[in-house]
Amino acid sequence: MFDFFANIFGYVLNFIYNFVGNYGLAIIIFTILLKLVMLPLSIKQQKTMKKSTKLQAEVKVLQEKYSNDPVRLNQEMMDLYKNENMSPFSGCLSSILQMIVILSIFFLVSRPLTFMLHVDEKVINDYVTEIKQESEGKASYQEIAVIKAKGAEDERVRINMDFLGLDLSDVPSNNFSNWKVFVIPVLYVCTSIISMRITTSMQKAKQEEKKEEKSKDETEDAMLEMNKTMNYMMPIMSVSIALIAPLGLALYWLVSNVLMIIERLIINKVCNDA
Repeated sequence: MFDFFANIFGYVLNFIYNFVGNYGLAIIIFTILLKLVMLPLSIKQQKTMKKSTKLQAEVKVLQEKYSNDPVRLNQEMMDLYKNENMSPFSGCLSSILQMIVILSIFFLVSRPLTFMLHVDEKVINDYVTEIKQESEGKASYQEIAVIKAKGAEDERVRINMDFLGLDLSDVPSNNFSNWKVFVIPVLYVCTSIISMRITTSMQKAKQEEKKEEKSKDETEDAMLEMNKTMNYMMPIMSVSIALIAPLGLALYWLVSNVLMIIERLIINKVCNDA
């Protein structure tokens, strides 16, 4: 499944690359386009979250009213969500799609000859075999190694990965002596911290609103705690992957993070005013 989406993304990225002639610039434009495509889903998710928060009060009333009748409780809750035109699992779709996109992009930047340039598999395998014979160590990313070793002499496997003095084919964990490879991952960490602060601020605002109520919904509290944990775990996991993946992936995540911060602020403003 990830190969399928990586292949589709690869056609789009290659189309952009043929216009701009630079891999880094192509990734930035690709990330912006992808965010625009997924914007309606993000808006819907934000509205669903706010609507779900408002429904918690009604859900709690039902839970208290039918505490001794779970069958009736389930039916009443289903009717409530149906009347409000909501699904209790609507938030899952967005999370699943985001995970599919993340893994598909990882496949794409790890194997750009296959998914972006669509180079014949035999050509790639022949070069991989040749490189293995010429070098003692085994490359972490074989197609990246082919681009580095053979791109200058064979245009079929050539991608301009020089971006603002950085080689986007470099893997930070393999280049500890070169401080430049850590510029993009560090910037990604900084934007992740900003994103977490914005999310935490929004969650605190919701908690302040809830303090005005006489009682608190334990289920919602548990969800808030889970979201808080995920807000810390996701950047840590992403940074770990960014250190062992080509810099192209870190650049995608950095640009995506910046766009997400802007998107979150705007959508939250619009939803609050609505």
